[in-house]
Amino acid sequence: MITIGDTAIDLNDPATMLALAGMAALLLVLLLLILSLRATARAARMAEPLAAQIGQLGQTVKGLGDGQERLAGGLHHVSEAQAKSQTAMLQLMEQRLAQVQSQMTENLHGSARRTAQSLGDLQQRLESIDKAQANITKLSGDVLSLQDILSNKQTRGAFGEIQLTDIVGKALPKDSYTLQATLSNSRRADCLIHLPNPPGPICIDSKFPLEAYEQLRRAETQDQLNRAAQALRLAVRKHIKDIAERYIIDGETADGALMFLPSEAVYAELHANFPEIVRDGFAARVWIVSPTTCMATLNTMRAILKDARMQEQAGAIRRELGLLYADVDRLGSRVENLDRHFGQASKDIAEIKISADKAGRRARRLDNFDFEELEASDESRVVPLSKPVN
Repeated sequence: MITIGDTAIDLNDPATMLALAGMAALLLVLLLLILSLRATARAARMAEPLAAQIGQLGQTVKGLGDGQERLAGGLHHVSEAQAKSQTAMLQLMEQRLAQVQSQMTENLHGSARRTAQSLGDLQQRLESIDKAQANITKLSGDVLSLQDILSNKQTRGAFGEIQLTDIVGKALPKDSYTLQATLSNSRRADCLIHLPNPPGPICIDSKFPLEAYEQLRRAETQDQLNRAAQALRLAVRKHIKDIAERYIIDGETADGALMFLPSEAVYAELHANFPEIVRDGFAARVWIVSPTTCMATLNTMRAILKDARMQEQAGAIRRELGLLYADVDRLGSRVENLDRHFGQASKDIAEIKISADKAGRRARRLDNFDFEELEASDESRVVPLSKPVN
């Protein structure tokens, strides 16, 4: 007998035993169910990481599939790009080959043209050489003619005068010299340069001691050389003496003159081997010049002439400036007079305006018949103007 609370249970009763057995079975089933649920939950909990790993594995497999698809697309694009690149490379190579072929063709044509032109130029040069050879042959005859001309004293003097005329004409303005000028002593100088004082007009005379120089050049023995040197000294000294006596005139020309040698070789020979002759010329105030040194001397004279003319122009400019200063002074005086007249006119106009204002006020008062105020006002008095108004 078992007592549960207020209820007594008889264990010997079959019904009770059956009920207990059913309840025990029910409890056992419930216990098994609970255990099964717990096992299921525990299995579910244990399966969750596996499911997650399976999910991750599925995603990885999906990513691999996507990567494979992208790799396939990339390989496709790479193959297409490689095909396009190969096509472009082939086109570029074809273009380059065409350009090279065209350039080679042009170069060949250009080379052919240049070769033909060179041949033409060579032919022209050969023709020029033939012409030059003909000119040389002609010049040889002309040189012989020149030797014939220089062998005559008169023609040799004309040759020197022509050369001097050409040099002077190139170096100086035409109004600064006179050719074949006649002096007061009836001597005629080859050229007279009109320089200002000082130094004054200076004469140039052409001399050409060619015979003595040719003897000096052709001398083979010492005796011939000495005789030729002595002849050259005598000839040049005679020319220096003649120029000093004929073309240096006190009060008319400069205190010196120029002896023009139309040969640079003769001039160089004198300065190299005959310095005493050059010193004799300096002592006689006769300066020996060659075509080159004559041009330099004439350029110096041109500078002197230019300076003299600039001084003349400066004097004229100073005179004009003096006259301009007097004109400006008179203009200033007249402007002052005009300003004074304008000031007086402005003062007169101001006084006229004052009188007009007074007259206007009187007219307004008369119009209003304000006679009492008019009589009482100080302005009714007549105030004379400082100056009569015209």
